[in-house]
Amino acid sequence: MSANKEIRFLTSPKIAHRQKKYCRFKKAGIRYIDYKDPEFLLKFINDQGKILPRRLSGNSLKFQRRVAQAIKRARQIALLPYLTDLLK
Repeated sequence: MSANKEIRFLTSPKIAHRQKKYCRFKKAGIRYIDYKDPEFLLKFINDQGKILPRRLSGNSLKFQRRVAQAIKRARQIALLPYLTDLLK
Protein backbone atom coordinates (compact mmCIF):
# COMPACT_ATOMS: atom_id res chain seq x y z
CA MET A 1 0.00 0.00 0.00
CA SER A 2 1.29 3.39 -0.88
CA ALA A 3 1.35 6.16 1.65
CA ASN A 4 0.23 8.62 -1.04
CA LYS A 5 -3.48 7.94 -1.44
CA GLU A 6 -4.75 10.11 -4.23
CA ILE A 7 -8.25 9.87 -5.49
CA ARG A 8 -8.24 9.70 -9.23
CA PHE A 9 -11.30 10.09 -11.40
CA LEU A 10 -11.73 8.95 -14.97
CA THR A 11 -13.38 12.28 -15.69
CA SER A 12 -12.95 15.46 -13.77
CA PRO A 13 -15.63 15.91 -11.12
CA LYS A 14 -18.23 18.54 -11.79
CA ILE A 15 -17.66 21.00 -9.01
CA ALA A 16 -19.50 24.06 -10.14
CA HIS A 17 -21.55 26.44 -8.11
CA ARG A 18 -25.05 26.35 -9.50
CA GLN A 19 -27.27 29.32 -9.00
CA LYS A 20 -30.25 28.73 -6.81
CA LYS A 21 -33.49 28.54 -8.77
CA TYR A 22 -36.02 31.19 -7.99
CA CYS A 23 -39.64 31.77 -8.83
CA ARG A 24 -39.75 34.72 -11.22
CA PHE A 25 -43.32 35.47 -10.21
CA LYS A 26 -42.50 35.86 -6.53
CA LYS A 27 -39.42 37.90 -7.31
CA ALA A 28 -41.26 40.28 -9.65
CA GLY A 29 -44.38 40.42 -7.52
CA ILE A 30 -46.67 39.09 -10.25
CA ARG A 31 -49.96 37.91 -8.77
CA TYR A 32 -52.05 37.18 -11.87
CA ILE A 33 -51.02 35.25 -14.96
CA ASP A 34 -53.03 36.41 -17.95
CA TYR A 35 -54.03 33.63 -20.35
CA LYS A 36 -54.64 36.23 -23.09
CA ASP A 37 -50.91 37.01 -23.40
CA PRO A 38 -49.46 34.25 -25.61
CA GLU A 39 -46.00 35.86 -25.95
CA PHE A 40 -45.50 35.59 -22.19
CA LEU A 41 -46.83 32.03 -22.04
CA LEU A 42 -44.44 30.92 -24.80
CA LYS A 43 -41.61 31.17 -22.24
CA PHE A 44 -43.09 28.16 -20.45
CA ILE A 45 -43.59 25.97 -23.53
CA ASN A 46 -40.90 23.98 -25.35
CA ASP A 47 -40.49 23.65 -29.13
CA GLN A 48 -43.03 20.84 -29.36
CA GLY A 49 -45.69 22.75 -27.46
CA LYS A 50 -45.33 20.91 -24.15
CA ILE A 51 -45.48 22.73 -20.82
CA LEU A 52 -42.08 22.95 -19.15
CA PRO A 53 -41.86 21.23 -15.76
CA ARG A 54 -41.06 23.07 -12.54
CA ARG A 55 -37.52 21.73 -12.35
CA LEU A 56 -36.71 23.48 -15.64
CA SER A 57 -38.77 26.64 -15.34
CA GLY A 58 -37.94 27.29 -11.68
CA ASN A 59 -41.50 28.22 -10.76
CA SER A 60 -42.97 27.56 -7.36
CA LEU A 61 -45.75 24.99 -7.14
CA LYS A 62 -48.44 27.62 -6.78
CA PHE A 63 -47.38 29.57 -9.87
CA GLN A 64 -46.61 26.46 -11.91
CA ARG A 65 -50.23 25.42 -11.47
CA ARG A 66 -51.40 28.89 -12.51
CA VAL A 67 -49.13 28.86 -15.57
CA ALA A 68 -50.38 25.42 -16.61
CA GLN A 69 -53.99 26.55 -16.22
CA ALA A 70 -53.34 29.72 -18.24
CA ILE A 71 -51.67 27.73 -21.03
CA LYS A 72 -54.58 25.30 -21.15
CA ARG A 73 -57.07 28.16 -21.34
CA ALA A 74 -55.06 29.86 -24.09
CA ARG A 75 -55.01 26.61 -26.05
CA GLN A 76 -58.76 26.23 -25.64
CA ILE A 77 -59.48 29.60 -27.27
CA ALA A 78 -56.79 29.03 -29.95
CA LEU A 79 -54.21 31.56 -28.79
CA LEU A 80 -51.63 28.77 -28.41
CA PRO A 81 -51.34 25.54 -30.40
CA TYR A 82 -51.75 22.17 -28.69
CA LEU A 83 -48.74 20.73 -30.51
CA THR A 84 -46.46 21.89 -33.24
CA ASP A 85 -43.11 21.44 -34.95
CA LEU A 86 -40.59 24.16 -34.15
CA LEU A 87 -42.86 26.57 -32.29
CA LYS A 88 -40.10 29.03 -31.43
